[in-house]
Parts: sequence; structure tokens; C-alpha cells
Amino acid sequence: MKILENIVLSNPEKLNKIKNRIHADGTEKLHIIADFDRTLTYAFVDGKKIPSIISILRDENHLTEEYSKKAQELYEKYHPIEINSDLSIEEKKKAMNEWWTEHFKLLIKFKLNKKDIEKAVMSKRLRLRDGANEFFDYLYSRDIPLIILSSSGLGEESISIFLEKRGKLHKNIYIISNSFEWDEKGYAIGVKKPIIHVMNKDETSLKKFNFYEKIKNRKNAVLLGDSPGDVGMANGFNHDNLIKIGFLNEDIEKNLEQYKINYDIVILNDSDMSYVNGLIREILG
Repeated sequence: MKILENIVLSNPEKLNKIKNRIHADGTEKLHIIADFDRTLTYAFVDGKKIPSIISILRDENHLTEEYSKKAQELYEKYHPIEINSDLSIEEKKKAMNEWWTEHFKLLIKFKLNKKDIEKAVMSKRLRLRDGANEFFDYLYSRDIPLIILSSSGLGEESISIFLEKRGKLHKNIYIISNSFEWDEKGYAIGVKKPIIHVMNKDETSLKKFNFYEKIKNRKNAVLLGDSPGDVGMANGFNHDNLIKIGFLNEDIEKNLEQYKINYDIVILNDSDMSYVNGLIREILG
């Protein structure tokens, strides 16, 4: 194990071998797969924890106070289950599916509109990590597919709008997330199945999506996540070489060993994207 400033390399020798193989294969063999909330965005802004885009909708009362109250009650009920290391994966999956399902019902009941999402994603409390703009632009300039796989409770629309408003919804970006059904006035009336939540990303096979044709011969990948479960985003695709990078944003002493097992590189303390950008430029020469 090698430790740089805010960077932990689990096995530097193994990592160098993977980097060399990816470099030898070239740009046309590479794709990137990333989580969104707390991975491409900061987990803390001005010292306050920002779990997700949907937490902005809740905390800033973009719907109603009653919605915010009930959404907070769901969070307090299910979040302890999500982070309870004593529970099995199956127990967690069941609970997370219940949480997401109940929350979607709330959003529909309290008349979520696309305009509410537009307001939420423009909050100053949502910030891309420093260096993220360079990350997006460099991948676009090299025509490297970026797959964003997110369990966002506000779905694909929120991520698309967030990136579009910041001029970063490039043509090489493909978003896999929950998706609402909308009526003619822009109100949510349903959610498309299956529901993607934080514990079942490993069941979301990339082969199911239209863009698979664009990446099926790109057998090398760099994966970015912020939870141990995010490594499952690469499942269902036969990679030749895979570099896994995990953002460990809090409770470092408690969680570092688990992250070192799951990730090749661990980025500590809610740091910026400079190491990621340097790594991608290095392996592509």
C-alpha cells in the first residue's frame, strides 16, 4: 500500500501493470463508468453534508413542507439500514427498494414537476468537484464514452438538466438512472421499472442499453464511485483491464480498510478530481 496526500494506492505494483496495459491498448479501447452524487459532485459544501440532488429538493422545500417532513422521515428510517454493516446484502436490497418505492410515491403525490428539478439542480449547495469540468471536456475531446450510473431519486432527468445547465452534457455521456413518466404539464405520474437504488447497481447490466454497441469493444475501463457497492457498476461487462477509484469522503479510519479491498485507488477527504485527471492523461499518453 502506498499513501500520497489524500490518495491511497492499495497495490501500486498491480496498478502500474493495469495502467501499462491500458496505455498499450490506446484510447479507442477505453471507457469510463461513474456514479454521480458524491462522486462527481462534492459530498460536503461549506461544511454541510450534501447526500444527493434529491436532498436539495427536500431540504430547500422545493415541493411542500409536508413533503420535506415525510421524505426526512423515510431517510431517518432507512438510512441507518443502508449503513448498517451487520445486515446482509439481501436485507439491505429489500429495504432500499422499499425506500426508493415509497419516496417515488411521495414525489408523485406531492406533484413533482420538471420545473422543481430545474430549480433544485441550480442550488449553490450542489457543486461539481474541482477539476470535473476538465474531466468532462477531456473525455469529450478524446471521444471516450462516459457512462454515469446513478441511483438518483430524481432520476436521469436531474443529472441531464444539471449537466446541461453547466454546458457539460456532451454527446459522449450516457446516463443510466431512474426515469419518471410525465404528463403533458410536466408532472410526474409514474416511475419506469426496474428501480435502481444504491444496493442493486451490480444488477444493472450495460448490455441492456442502446449505447452498448459503442462500448462493447472498449474492454478497458476506469470506474469512479463513493461507496463499496459502486464497484458493482462494472458487473455484467467482460473487462480486460479495470481501474477502480473510490472517493472516501468521511469516516476514513472506520472505512478505509474496506475501501482498500474494493478499490485500487482511494481518494480521501472529499478531494478534487486532479488525481483522476492526471491518471487518465497518463494512461492515454
